[in-house]
Amino acid sequence: MNSPQNPASAFPTDPRRREVAIAILQAGDRYLLQLRDNIPGIVYPGYWGLFGGHLEAGESPDEAIARELVEEIGYSPPKLVKFGAFEAPTVVRHVYHGELDVPLDRLQLLEGWDMGLWSAPQIRQGDRYSEKAGEIRPLGRPHQQILLAFIDRHP
Repeated sequence: MNSPQNPASAFPTDPRRREVAIAILQAGDRYLLQLRDNIPGIVYPGYWGLFGGHLEAGESPDEAIARELVEEIGYSPPKLVKFGAFEAPTVVRHVYHGELDVPLDRLQLLEGWDMGLWSAPQIRQGDRYSEKAGEIRPLGRPHQQILLAFIDRHP
């Protein structure tokens, strides 16, 4: 994975490589995460991760993240800033950050199994109990690494 300072070209261009846009939404010193549906065949089923999704044909990352947040939680942040692009052999993750300026109960969970606000220590730990799942579920490693990079740069 590349850091925001060295984002592009460590991996050869692969036409099958997906592009996604994801958001770090921050409420004070906590971060909003989604518990992904536990459906076989999706990426990281039953894992905690950031809200967002795939870019549609002809869509920019900026357009994709705005669309995905409305589709997934019915929320449009007042401002989103690009944090960086994290590349891997099969995916480019365009990462944005912004303020979550509404209470959690004002969001609508339209996609996913659960959502919650995580502290930095919980993100470092890498798992958390979900009342809806009724068990402790892991945080997806790529999203954990991205969040920790963000936290290190924005203490």
